Amino acid sequence: MTGRLTSAMLVSALVRRVNQAGGSAMVLAKGDATAGGILCLAYQKGVDPRFFERGLGPTGLPALIAAGPQDMGDEQAVSDYWQRRRKFDGDLWVVELDIADAERFAAEVMNLY
Repeated sequence: MTGRLTSAMLVSALVRRVNQAGGSAMVLAKGDATAGGILCLAYQKGVDPRFFERGLGPTGLPALIAAGPQDMGDEQAVSDYWQRRRKFDGDLWVVELDIADAERFAAEVMNLY
């Protein structure tokens, strides 16, 4: 059996890693500590919002998958999207990252190279 880090540990590591690198990261919503999904809302200097989450890629291996509404320019649509996802999945973590190349930080922490 291989050990797997809990969602709470992954989120904590991601927030710490981004903050240490000079970015800003915060948990918008806490999910299940053990096995909740992790939805990331990424910005670069407060603009260009995009969502991604851990899932299965085209090869069947874990990867970061793009998510979110079509109109990412509307800040209300961005907020509504993650809040709607939380209504249907109370175990979901939502983490906001504001740093260049946020996907790289998430992939490194979640071991998704």
